[in-house]
Amino acid sequence: MSQFSPFSKEELLPQTEMLEVKRRKGELFIGLPKETYIGEKRVCLTPDAVTALSAHGHRIVIETGAGDGANFTDKEYSDAGAKISYDSEAAFKCNIILKVAPPTEKEISYINPQTTLISSLQLKTQSKKYFEGLAKKRITAIAFDYIKDEHDTYPVLRSLSEIAGSASILIAGELMSGVNRGNGLLFGNIGGVPPTSVVIFGAGTVGEYAARTALGLGARVKVFDNSISKLRNLQRYLPASIYTSTLQPKSVAKALMRCDVAIGAIRGKNRSPIVATETMIEQMKEGAIIVDVSIDRGGCFETSNVTSHNSPTFVKHGVIHYCVPNIPSRYARTASVSISNIFTPYLLDIAEEGGFENAARFDKSLRNGMYFYHGVLTNRTVADWFDLPFRDINLLIL
Repeated sequence: MSQFSPFSKEELLPQTEMLEVKRRKGELFIGLPKETYIGEKRVCLTPDAVTALSAHGHRIVIETGAGDGANFTDKEYSDAGAKISYDSEAAFKCNIILKVAPPTEKEISYINPQTTLISSLQLKTQSKKYFEGLAKKRITAIAFDYIKDEHDTYPVLRSLSEIAGSASILIAGELMSGVNRGNGLLFGNIGGVPPTSVVIFGAGTVGEYAARTALGLGARVKVFDNSISKLRNLQRYLPASIYTSTLQPKSVAKALMRCDVAIGAIRGKNRSPIVATETMIEQMKEGAIIVDVSIDRGGCFETSNVTSHNSPTFVKHGVIHYCVPNIPSRYARTASVSISNIFTPYLLDIAEEGGFENAARFDKSLRNGMYFYHGVLTNRTVADWFDLPFRDINLLIL
């Protein structure tokens, strides 16, 4: 044999034929604990979703009362095929845990090692101890607010932003009522009555759906954003023409002085920029409404302070402020159906691929959402924020 042969002696020998092995479908064991975070009423799976998963042979354990906040009863879940648990720890003993809010440190202690956790991350409210607890249990954790699909969008975030945008206008409509100390105005282009004026800061998903809802109710809408592309897209997608502008202080001050409702929907990389100063707000109409949807990132009105669902408003300079961080939870049933409709296909796909390990290899969106893989931190943002060691997920899943 020539010493320059491209093949070794072993490679020239007959090789064993390798047949493709059909993937084995996996059975999922899913736990749905009751949410304990204050004001959180949503649930990750509806009874209809449980029916679909049960029909594929998957087991679901749901803690009693987990669906109460979204008006889903234990009986509906039981009829759908779920097992109702009266022990708060039982749902945390499943292989896959679905939660809206991230688990508390106490709840992490209930979780078995090597479990898969799917929840929101809520980075700003977490501590280093929380991540150390996940690492100790070698948990694989996916943040649903970080899942990015093949269209380069965040499906869960977009869905919740749509709800928050539409809800911000409906909330403003309630607050404008004279019963709620507002000006006694009604959204709607009533014959002979000037339409209500709405100012929206931000032309993203929240701003788009706020504008869409306000236009549907007959309001006159102005949208401010520093992205010309977003403003152009908004004008293209909305059913009626609107006033759009970049964030020029004089234009902003004039618009706020004349408006009845102002919606804050601008999100910064770390903190939302303040686009309306206290001086501007002092010049607003008595009884005008501010709904600051960006309050979870600090808010974009200088006078904003965090409020809760139990005490949602305060008055400053005669202006009613609504600054609740978790607006979709106010409409818990709609939000639950929306989240459930996104999760169910993912869960069915995980089972079809033979388990989470295989699904993560082929589904880039799952890897995008992952911030822990068997106790190894795989999200650089979290690593930098809490000064923790980081590994690239693509080097761990081959």
